[in-house]
Amino acid sequence: MLEVKPRPIPGSARSDPQAGLSIAEAARRTGVSVHTLRYYERAGLAVTTVDRTAGGRRRYQQQDLYWITVCTRLRATGMPIKTIRRYAKLVSAGPGNEQERLALMEAHRAEVTAKLAEVQENLKLIDHKINVYRGRLAAGNADSYGRPPA
Repeated sequence: MLEVKPRPIPGSARSDPQAGLSIAEAARRTGVSVHTLRYYERAGLAVTTVDRTAGGRRRYQQQDLYWITVCTRLRATGMPIKTIRRYAKLVSAGPGNEQERLALMEAHRAEVTAKLAEVQENLKLIDHKINVYRGRLAAGNADSYGRPPA
């Protein structure tokens, strides 16, 4: 089960908003854009409030980076934003809702597994076509496909 596991950035602490990483550095480390980081926060996908400096600039801690990675991977597997938001709320609420989290993850896993099976079937067709064309090239009749015999 995915959990937010705080791992401190050396020299940082949540109690010191000046510590941590800038939004640009957080974007670089997580592989998402600054725009995406802001969007995740606005869309209610964060499980903690991102620290801010006295000047209002975001400062990301290690657990923020971890959670961004979780969100990014869930999106990459096709989980809708609405479902990620629901999951984030469950995680933010803390212990006591693990059954609901498990059900959410199991349902998503079933969807991902079904998509993988579909992609594997499509890959079989592609492999078949590759073998057909390799065979035609090896036989020297690659240009005859689709033309009536002379």
